[in-house]
Amino acid sequence: MTNSEWWRTATVYQIYPKSFCDSGNKGTGDLQGIISKLDYLQKLGVDALWLTPVYKSPMIDNGYDIADYYSINPDFGTMTDFDELLAQAKSRGIRIIMDIVVNHTSTEHHWFQSALGNKESEYRDYYIWKDPVDGKEPTNWQSKFGGNAWALDEVTNQYYLHLFAKEQADLNWENPKVRQEVKEIISFWAEKGIDGFRLDVINLISKQQEYLNDDIGDGRRFYTDGPKVHQYLQEISQAVFQKYGSVTVGEMSSTTLEHCQQYSAQDGKELSMVFNFHHLKADYKDGDKWTKAPFDFLSLKSIFNHWQTGLNGNGWGALFWCNHDQPRVVSRLGNDQEYRELSAKMLASSVHMMQGTPYIYQGEEIGMTNPHYTSIEQYRDLESTNMFDIMVNQDQSVSESEMLEILDQKSRDNSRTPMQWNRSANAGFSKGLPWISVADNYKEINAQQAVEDKSSAFYFYQKLIQLRKNIDVITTGNYKDLLPEHNELFCYQRENKTHRLIAIHNYYKNEVGLNLDVEGRDAEYILSNYEDMEEEKPQSNLVLRPYECRVILIKK
Repeated sequence: MTNSEWWRTATVYQIYPKSFCDSGNKGTGDLQGIISKLDYLQKLGVDALWLTPVYKSPMIDNGYDIADYYSINPDFGTMTDFDELLAQAKSRGIRIIMDIVVNHTSTEHHWFQSALGNKESEYRDYYIWKDPVDGKEPTNWQSKFGGNAWALDEVTNQYYLHLFAKEQADLNWENPKVRQEVKEIISFWAEKGIDGFRLDVINLISKQQEYLNDDIGDGRRFYTDGPKVHQYLQEISQAVFQKYGSVTVGEMSSTTLEHCQQYSAQDGKELSMVFNFHHLKADYKDGDKWTKAPFDFLSLKSIFNHWQTGLNGNGWGALFWCNHDQPRVVSRLGNDQEYRELSAKMLASSVHMMQGTPYIYQGEEIGMTNPHYTSIEQYRDLESTNMFDIMVNQDQSVSESEMLEILDQKSRDNSRTPMQWNRSANAGFSKGLPWISVADNYKEINAQQAVEDKSSAFYFYQKLIQLRKNIDVITTGNYKDLLPEHNELFCYQRENKTHRLIAIHNYYKNEVGLNLDVEGRDAEYILSNYEDMEEEKPQSNLVLRPYECRVILIKK
């Protein structure tokens, strides 16, 4: 493994700046707030920080609607603040990965403002415009945030495509000028010394040019992993990523293993690694996000197996449970009431012992939970409020109380509540009123308490980060699910030429027995979330306690 592939043994920490730390009393996080917590992140041991967008933006979709790719959002600070963050992080051995959104721009971007109402604008062809069909939208494609994916420009009587909010107009990647603009934008940040880029919904950039109605779905089959997506990525990679040695992680929406093998192939022609979300649909009833449902444990394991075995030797994946778009995993798959700390650790071990690059989302390392809001007024997320309006008021398919239960499980705001730093007012996040309510449990769950408690989830994550650097089989070993049909245990094996690693995880609060062929071998426990296991020698007959995890290393 070359030094340029540092990311294979690295752990990345995701920061959602708006909710991380406010250096003053604005009620929103900022760059100086991040700088103030770098020592904490260094103590945790992470190798890189991924910042969700900090560019100038009207913040319709919390920064994923970029109005100026070359400016810092004043809400977060200045370019001088950003340069200080970059320097301060590097002085601690921490790299910076920037989030970049190039499938669409904000409708406030000067390209779109010039194009709006003006067919003669030099930027008109930077976006996707279509004439009405039978006096209405060109296709029946649906926006990811609800409603039709086309919005009308009344001046020119043409529609523009927006796969997300109507304020997020899709770029026309068929136009070589757009692709050149993207190269220049990414080069600008790479020149500053940015170590890598997370590419938002990057597999949606190439649309089928026929623009047909979708008679069996919402239109995604006509733009997901589109006809020229690999060509476009190879073009940018050659011109920019390879030139600067940038690590790249692509967010892949509704993708396939076969495409991800190509996106993250070891020849490095496209991307370093990929995010896929299939495992986080294990609690989508019949594929529908907006339902309240328990997770399908056997399906979850099957999906992990599919991707772990499929990418091994053929590509590289990002390992994660949480991000700014997903609920808190300890509330989602764990037990955030009776066994919060134990289930948080068990879930962390579940993904950190797999092959790939782990991503920790802010607060995950201290076992932060969903806030369990009780009214729609507490929510800020556009997707959540839109779906509430559609399902409760328009379709009347669920009651208000039923929808609040669904949002309690599925809303993106579950992960966007302020980082809980200490027991002081607003959890130490801000001296002002936070932009979104802090979870009520911040006095019990906060970073200060976690750092003071040597048995906390914080130190468990610290150990996971270090194990990945010290034990080669975690990076290089192949993957085998040892109990694919077991209803309570997730038990898999990693193996290379010198070692076997067996990771055992009890996902429930029942005690579960297990027989493993480990006795008499050169075996040791390298990790457990129950402290009394540290000095134990692995036995063949095991009893796993509630939410217990054990990781066994066997020397061949």
